[in-house]
Amino acid sequence: MRYIEPHAHMVSRTTDDYEKLALSGCEVVCEPAFWAGFDRSSADGFHDYFRQLTEYEPKRAARYGIKHFSWLCINPKEADDPVFAREVMGLIPQFLKCPTVLGIGEIGLNKNTRNELAIFEEHVQLALDHDLPILIHTPHLEDKLKGTRLTLDSLANFSHLDRAKVIIDHVEEHTVSQVLDAGYWAGMTLYPDSKCSLDRAIDILEIHGPERLWMNSACDWGVSDPLAVPKCALQMKRREHTAEAVERVIYQNPRDFLSQSARFVI
Repeated sequence: MRYIEPHAHMVSRTTDDYEKLALSGCEVVCEPAFWAGFDRSSADGFHDYFRQLTEYEPKRAARYGIKHFSWLCINPKEADDPVFAREVMGLIPQFLKCPTVLGIGEIGLNKNTRNELAIFEEHVQLALDHDLPILIHTPHLEDKLKGTRLTLDSLANFSHLDRAKVIIDHVEEHTVSQVLDAGYWAGMTLYPDSKCSLDRAIDILEIHGPERLWMNSACDWGVSDPLAVPKCALQMKRREHTAEAVERVIYQNPRDFLSQSARFVI
């Protein structure tokens, strides 16, 4: 069973996890820029982090026959200081030349502040200036619905934005319709204790259909499972989804979205 892991934070995982992904059929890992488990004290920390994403992780993945791609940004959690955020964003253009960089992400909102929203919109404009896809984070738990609405309202102000090149991640039952109805892609994150359980994600898939949906593990420093996608594929089979239906969600859909970047070649 082949699949694409379209959202995984492998800098927080051991090399053993790459081996496990390869053994389970993973052919591609895409890694958005995110929080390091602590707030970085200078833009230099991000410079080294962007080097790690674009230079080191592709080599680590290649040892197990996995292609590694990345997205770049300052993540929402560290974007509430606009002076610092803009200093970090000033580093991004030089890394957009790297052959494994797909686009801008994961941008978005954390606590739904005005500063976060301003930096989010500047990221969107950066993506538009470079004709790049966008990957968007939506807030956790009680902030998710408000944050999703703020995100959609903000995106609506960009008249030249191609909505087919934007994926809004971490959707749940109360946000997925809004994202899909607005013409964006939606990502379902499979977490053991929050976001979507395996069966909740399959329920969403059965209700809304497979169009413009993907699944990811978003494995990081916290409680998460790098094998969540193949485990969900197995659960889909238990619920009598065909092999073709499973492959569409875990391989074809992410391939179709990611292929909008000319650098995504597999």
